[in-house]
Amino acid sequence: MIKTETSYPERRLRGVLEELSSGCHRFLSLADKDQGHASRTRLDRERLKSCMRELENMGQQAKSLRAQVKRHTVRDKLRLCQNFLQKLRFLADEPQHSIPDVFIWMMSNNKRIAYARVPSKDLLFSIVAEELGKDCAKVQTLFLKLPGKRGFGSAGWTVQAKLELYLWLGLSKQRKDFLCGLPCGFEEVKAAQGLGLHSFPPISLVYTKRQVFQLRAHMYQARSLFAADSSGLSDPFARVFFINQSQCTEVLNETLCPTWDQMLVFDNLELYGEAHEMRDDPPIIVIEIYDQDSMGKTDFMGRTFAKPLVKMADEAYCPPRFPAQLEYYQIYRGNATAGDLLAAFELLQIGPEGKADLPPISGPVDTDRGPIMPVPVGIRPVLSKYRIEVLFWGLRDLKRVNLAQVDRPRVDIECAGKGVQSSLIHNYKKNPNFSTLVKWFEVDLPENELLHPPLNIRVVDCRAFGRYTLVGSHAVSSLRRFIYRPPEHSASNWNTTGEVVVNMEPEVTVKKLETMVKLDATSDAVIKVDVADEEKEKKKKRKKGSLEEPEEEEPDESMLDWWSKYFASIDTMKEQLRQQEASGMDLEEKEEMDSTEVLKGPMKVKEKAKAAKEEKKKKTQSPGPVQGPEAPEKKKPKIDELKVYPKELESEFDNFEDWLHTFNLLRGKTGDDEDGSTEEERIVGRFKGSLCVYKVPLPEDVSREAGYDPTYGMFHGIPSNDPINVLVRVYVVRATDLHPADINGKADPYIAIRLGKTDIRDKENYISKQLNPVFGKSFDIEASFPMESLLTVAVYDWDLVGTDDLIGETKIDLENRFYSKHRATCGITQTYSIHGYNIWRDPMMPSQILTRLCKEGKVDGPHFGPPGRVKVSNRVFTGPSEIEDENGQKRSTDEHVALCALRHWEDIPRVGCRLVPEHVETRPLLNPDKPGIEQGRLELWVDMFPMDMSAPGTPLDISPRKPKKYELRVIVWNTDEVVLEDDDFFTGEKSSDIFVRGWLKGQQEDKQDTDVHYHSLTGEGNFNWRYLFPFDYLAAEEKIVISKKESMFSWDETEYKIPARLTLQIWDADHFSADDFLGAIELDLNRFPRGAKTAKQCTMEMATGEVDVPLVSIFKQKRVKGWWPLLARNENDEFELTGKVEAELHLLTAEEAEKNPVGLARNEPDPLEKPNRPDTSFLWFLNPLKSARYFLWCTYRQLLLKLLLRVLPLLFRAFLFYSVPGYLVKKILGA
Repeated sequence: MIKTETSYPERRLRGVLEELSSGCHRFLSLADKDQGHASRTRLDRERLKSCMRELENMGQQAKSLRAQVKRHTVRDKLRLCQNFLQKLRFLADEPQHSIPDVFIWMMSNNKRIAYARVPSKDLLFSIVAEELGKDCAKVQTLFLKLPGKRGFGSAGWTVQAKLELYLWLGLSKQRKDFLCGLPCGFEEVKAAQGLGLHSFPPISLVYTKRQVFQLRAHMYQARSLFAADSSGLSDPFARVFFINQSQCTEVLNETLCPTWDQMLVFDNLELYGEAHEMRDDPPIIVIEIYDQDSMGKTDFMGRTFAKPLVKMADEAYCPPRFPAQLEYYQIYRGNATAGDLLAAFELLQIGPEGKADLPPISGPVDTDRGPIMPVPVGIRPVLSKYRIEVLFWGLRDLKRVNLAQVDRPRVDIECAGKGVQSSLIHNYKKNPNFSTLVKWFEVDLPENELLHPPLNIRVVDCRAFGRYTLVGSHAVSSLRRFIYRPPEHSASNWNTTGEVVVNMEPEVTVKKLETMVKLDATSDAVIKVDVADEEKEKKKKRKKGSLEEPEEEEPDESMLDWWSKYFASIDTMKEQLRQQEASGMDLEEKEEMDSTEVLKGPMKVKEKAKAAKEEKKKKTQSPGPVQGPEAPEKKKPKIDELKVYPKELESEFDNFEDWLHTFNLLRGKTGDDEDGSTEEERIVGRFKGSLCVYKVPLPEDVSREAGYDPTYGMFHGIPSNDPINVLVRVYVVRATDLHPADINGKADPYIAIRLGKTDIRDKENYISKQLNPVFGKSFDIEASFPMESLLTVAVYDWDLVGTDDLIGETKIDLENRFYSKHRATCGITQTYSIHGYNIWRDPMMPSQILTRLCKEGKVDGPHFGPPGRVKVSNRVFTGPSEIEDENGQKRSTDEHVALCALRHWEDIPRVGCRLVPEHVETRPLLNPDKPGIEQGRLELWVDMFPMDMSAPGTPLDISPRKPKKYELRVIVWNTDEVVLEDDDFFTGEKSSDIFVRGWLKGQQEDKQDTDVHYHSLTGEGNFNWRYLFPFDYLAAEEKIVISKKESMFSWDETEYKIPARLTLQIWDADHFSADDFLGAIELDLNRFPRGAKTAKQCTMEMATGEVDVPLVSIFKQKRVKGWWPLLARNENDEFELTGKVEAELHLLTAEEAEKNPVGLARNEPDPLEKPNRPDTSFLWFLNPLKSARYFLWCTYRQLLLKLLLRVLPLLFRAFLFYSVPGYLVKKILGA
């Protein structure tokens, strides 16, 4: 649908989904009425419920999916629609068939020879057209197959018999419609009528209307056929079946792309029915392709079907319908495709005057091939003389043939009966390249490029005693990509009148304010977007938002390294992808606005956007990392960047086949699906070369512009293919998403590199328990092209016991890269520098490279001067003319403008092409034992330097950054407005026993607590408590690095990278039960809201992001003090303020911390003062008198005084009554 509906395929898909949704709704309404039918069994009722449930869900999904269909999402949504189709087909098939299927058997001597099975649902008759079986009351063609096990596999694909049947299955009361679909022009022969037999169908039919036809099958050629012989080729012939006749073409030996050029004539074909029915719906033609074997029976290779073009006797054999045009028919072998057939079929009615009215059969009948009639002139393609030039470069990776090594190979090229042979390679091991590079031959080819015959490439090994052994073959099915087309003079880059000036930004050491946005996957067009205005706008917005954060200074070059450039490039790549997605969405919305078909689309889009914003707002109100509001984008430092490709470099530059192509050589039989064999197993080597096809003679101006050379033809200017020594430098950056290789779900990966005889295994530097390891390694290998040109980079899993396991590997063809015009030897950097992190690493300077490219392409230039200006052809490039060395000394140079010309080399007329920039490519890792399944991805790049040139500099240092040791000192001063959780034992007053807990993320086991502020009545707590958190930090990734053993049985420590986040929690201490959690805040140490100066200014909105708060980084500020809110969720799952904490964060490097040590908590050195806590802050059961004083006297003072005043007189009286009797006795007795 996407290919054929070139304009707006998404609208068509929306219409299909709309139709599906309404159809589901219609089914539900009909099924709802039919649910209570009395004749339904329980299975029927349950199945109907299941169908209703499934279709209801499907209708809802289709409705929601319809709204999501956009131009850039059509392919993904189309795959989801395929799932709908499969589900509908599954539901339509009855689990338990109520009517048995129909079997047709072919018998011989009471033995069952072959059969066909027809589902009864396809034959059921109904008066409702939609419910009618698809084959009911139709003349259909059935192919009988072998019964039992013999009918499975390739043996069962051959047709045992072809039947034409008319089948009808219906209720007895509908028998009058039995013959409703038969072709007109018949008479019934009824059986003898007896009692109750009058309604039987007729025992036979007699056709009174008979038409006589002649079929002409024009069998021109086939391509990409099934390889049926062990040599990887076939001896194909075609058998054509029509009605009750069949004929065969001739057998062509050892080819997968036969050109039969043969006409088969079927005479006196009798067809029954009306003439107009024959014209509109002729019988089908069956074409089967077989492989002829000298011993044994023929092998079935594939089958296809065709309908002939019918000419009635009263029609004229003239355009536009006649003669028939050659068409391609897909050949199938079982369910798999097995090539294409190019043929035409004409069914010509023989009138009353006989064959005299038929168009004459032109052309010779007796040719060199025997009594074979060729395809007539009107149907066969119009031929023109073409020249095919063949570039013979070399052969690679040839496997043994019949246990013997290939030593003296030769390549034979054949197309349309003509061909050419390469020179013989005398010693394949020493030099697998050909001595004679270019040969050509002339051949007659169709003017229509779609009808060009395939070109066959065969490699033979010349052995002793004049024997030739076939090594492998390759069929180039389409020559279109090799046809030479003169460039259009109207193209913009061919405008040679006047000068085109390309200006370069004057700043050299900073990133250019240009964003390269690729328009299309196949287009090299580039838009240059000036970002200066956007930066100004951002600055204005930041000022308006009262963000007093100081502007980021330009980074110090001494602090920058290759990883700075890499991470900046990763950010740029992600930003570009986001921009492309956003622009795609904007374009879709605009189209929705413009289209009159979907008027409500924009409203829905706006509603969705509004809902998304609200959802985003809700999400920001989370307890997670408090990074403040939608924080302003962090300002990117001005760093030179490289290009990070999320795929292989070959896919970006068309496999580097700009002039040198690689053809896989195949041998052996093509495996069927049951065998599980793949084309990879059939590859026995590779032929490197190229083709150039063009009409002869070439116009004089075209040959002059193309630089036609009498010796090399169109392949002028190609380099020598003599062996060359090359220094290959492989940089392996990192691997991502590796497949686990150990039982713990991890792997211990290391790098292994193989090139020719060199095998490097970096086993000592394996990385323990990592699926995303950062290698940061470079390897230098000396190789000799072409013998050592296939580089294999593998990732192995290190094992303590046993052999190491291969996780995955990737293979790179270095030769194509080395000789490509895209210059993939060493990437072109963004700017030229002679020192620092962006140092120029190619041994050739930009001016030397430019001079060489101009010389090889025969381009006028380069002309340098005046300073800062260079002219190449009609393009003028300007830029800086000075460069600064390590000492700050400036000197004049032309390298900047030369580099500018190289970066715009694709704009140069005639010879321009994109040059490979400084890059990192991402390659999939594959494992031969798990074909087709990606085992991870590897980021790397390869530099190549010829050994006969000046030696390159030392390799770039891309070793992983070592984390820097820091110490974070956090002082918790006070808390305020903490929620009060406890009730006082004596007074019932609310209070809390507050303490604060803190830790760095990933170090939960090292969490630290303050002492307890007991019995806080106001939510205020005083601590003066210091935490100390030592940690290792990677500034580039903004991650804390933690190395620890997973368990006591682990062999190595595992490295974890965790975001730098500080968690502060406030708790209520309980002595006889678990402590109660009150609230928390998590601060991202790179971006967290600046603390409030006072507790009153500290609000909950600082954490939820509802207020614009300046964001600070502890790694820049070093010291921050303030108040932060603590939040917790309530019963309604909403956030509420549960307290505030005053803290001070102080960050020091390990060296600074060692020079200025401090004590943990309030200990020496540099102890903190004890907090000035209220007298009520103590533990009541350890100080009962104190608790009586504070909890009873302070609260019930008046009541206690009144009670005391009342109790004292009573006590006085009691003492009086107690002492008076004794006193009286003493007085009486005179004591």
